[in-house]
Amino acid sequence: MPDAPPADSPQVTPPEFTHFDLTALPASACYKLVTGVVVPRPIAWVSTLGEGGHVNLAPYSFFGLMGSDPPVVAFAPGDRADGVPKDTALNIGSGGEFTVNLVSAELAATMNATATDFPHGVGEAHTLNVPLAEGVKVRVPRVAASPAALECREVQTVLIGRTRIILGVVLGVTLRNDAVQDAERHHVDTSALDLIGRMGGRGSYALTRETFVLDRVSYSEWRERQDKD
Repeated sequence: MPDAPPADSPQVTPPEFTHFDLTALPASACYKLVTGVVVPRPIAWVSTLGEGGHVNLAPYSFFGLMGSDPPVVAFAPGDRADGVPKDTALNIGSGGEFTVNLVSAELAATMNATATDFPHGVGEAHTLNVPLAEGVKVRVPRVAASPAALECREVQTVLIGRTRIILGVVLGVTLRNDAVQDAERHHVDTSALDLIGRMGGRGSYALTRETFVLDRVSYSEWRERQDKD
């Protein structure tokens, strides 16, 4: 039994909670709930090469870094309403190349414009006049103004129901020079990237410049603090 609190200690009322059974809800409700609580989500502004060499460019906020040895990213482009894969997934295919361009606050409006549901085969980069730069490790170009770009190759695509998850190994990283603190030690000035993230599911974003630091405590340090107390 836990010890009773001292008589003069303030009584804290536990917060109330509401549970949602996602196995019993429609996909639209699940989307609202999970995108409302898993925040902020980084944005993968993915460039791929389509038929004829046109550059497809589309943003996805179901995106994350999954590991570092080897470095692996995952993003979920989903399918169109009729069940046909989106151009990004079609262009990547099996073992295909793609580039994840990270989105700075300065590029937010341009990124949002590329989310327009253009017809199949229309290259967003050309249509919207988004300047591109050549890739180094892949044939796919990157967004020239993006402060950071990850050049990737697909290693596996996982289908779970209507969720399509593309896993890619990162072959190379291109960083804007002002975000490179120490090239020899591979230190990045993350705040200089001024990246944005998605908040919720519809048009809400967050800035990432306001940060704080928490040092990780080793077990020996933790034990030492407990002994002092």
